[in-house]
Amino acid sequence: MFLSLFQTFRDAKDHSSFLISTRYSVKMNTTTSTQPTPKTFAIGGDLTVNRLGYGAMRLTGQPSNFGPYADWEGGKALLRRAVELGVNFIDTAEAYGPGDNEDIIADALSPYTKNLVVATKGGIFKPAPGNIQADASPDNLRRGIEGSLQRLKLEKIDLYQLHRPDPKVPFAKSVQTLAALQQAGKVRHIGLSNVTLEQLKEAQGIVSIASVQNRFSLSDRTHKATLDYCTEQNIAFIPHGSLGANPLKRGTPLTEAKGMILEIAQQHDASTTQIALAWLLHRAPNIILIPGTTTVAHLEDNMKASSITLSESEVSQISQLA
Repeated sequence: MFLSLFQTFRDAKDHSSFLISTRYSVKMNTTTSTQPTPKTFAIGGDLTVNRLGYGAMRLTGQPSNFGPYADWEGGKALLRRAVELGVNFIDTAEAYGPGDNEDIIADALSPYTKNLVVATKGGIFKPAPGNIQADASPDNLRRGIEGSLQRLKLEKIDLYQLHRPDPKVPFAKSVQTLAALQQAGKVRHIGLSNVTLEQLKEAQGIVSIASVQNRFSLSDRTHKATLDYCTEQNIAFIPHGSLGANPLKRGTPLTEAKGMILEIAQQHDASTTQIALAWLLHRAPNIILIPGTTTVAHLEDNMKASSITLSESEVSQISQLA
């Protein structure tokens, strides 16, 4: 047995930074290896992507991901490097900028290679930094999709996700609007973000749901039941905050992981963030990761997580941290 102390120094509302600290009294068994994790997942059953993608949100103005990215050419170079490294799934949203994040992706990568998937999200009104309002009304969703198609220079969006449910609009009405836009040929697959398990099941009664993007990481497993259900249903689960980051602040708290996580990282000649990402890839075969960064060095480090094979014991011990 081992004793784990997992201390979280962050407010649940604003997701500020935290520290992981673990201690254990038994020798870890790292000789039994798991089978290599699947490298790809087919979103919606027919859109095959590599499971380690890239979240482009940080390529926007700061603070609060508002306005165009200051180093536009550097951002374009980073996106192109991501594709060179094997990334063929890039996540963005109308709210990032708003619109500027989709613009920089198109500027860097359009015309897109055949296997590159750019997923975006809509249903948010963001008039100022930190002023983020849900607007999943049919009119706003229709306007949002048309704007994303124009900015991304696409005729059809491969994966369009409802950014968050709008308490002012019946959830079913928002999903029905997306279903109609899919029927109109604007969208290939429909996804949801920041939803409960009950909302996911409600949406499935209306249209086929290809993905769910909820917050999930080694340090925050609030949506475990939703992840497990997605795994059973063969729905892609795209965790945001996979390294414990606050979406409106810089920094990745899991870089501060100590104890067992650090010990496992040292045994693999890896960083703690790479172990955190590798654990997620081992956690479920339908997880698609979208860690974000603004530096090529961090991008290259994150990509190495897909080559780490954790032992069954390591996966088990990390999973038991709470």
